[in-house]
Amino acid sequence: MTVKEELRKLGLHFIVVDLGEIEIMEDITAEQREQFKIGLLKSGLELMDDKRGVLISGIKSAIFEMIHDGGVMTKISLPDFLSEKLNQDYTFMANLFSKVQGITIGQYFISQKVDRIKELIVYDELNLTEIAWQMNYSSVAHLSNQFKKVTGLTPSHYKQLKDNGSN
Repeated sequence: MTVKEELRKLGLHFIVVDLGEIEIMEDITAEQREQFKIGLLKSGLELMDDKRGVLISGIKSAIFEMIHDGGVMTKISLPDFLSEKLNQDYTFMANLFSKVQGITIGQYFISQKVDRIKELIVYDELNLTEIAWQMNYSSVAHLSNQFKKVTGLTPSHYKQLKDNGSN
């Protein structure tokens, strides 16, 4: 809605306003573009016109979706999911992501999974076995090893720290 409002303020007519993508009817002037960019920034949004930046953002959004939609993780591999979702060759995306972000897509994916596991541990609605299953780990031991590798803590120790910190 914010994007649509900013376009209206500039007298621009949109065909499509979708997550991460806008198609407008008119040619946009440099001044309109700058005003649009400023208007979005005031609302906490960013105009991305660099195709590489847009693709990187798309990769991150797709990974977020995959991790937070529990059913997706068990159905398809990360490379297949990203290729299908973004309609791009995975090798191309992986090379671009590494070049721009300084880490691999796999490393980013694992860090995001661990962040999600932290959330699930803190919510205390699922036990580690259920979290491991939901996050598509082969076992609790595999989850625990990866969690410790990233955070330096076991999931149990992390939970104890959070429990003690909130009292």
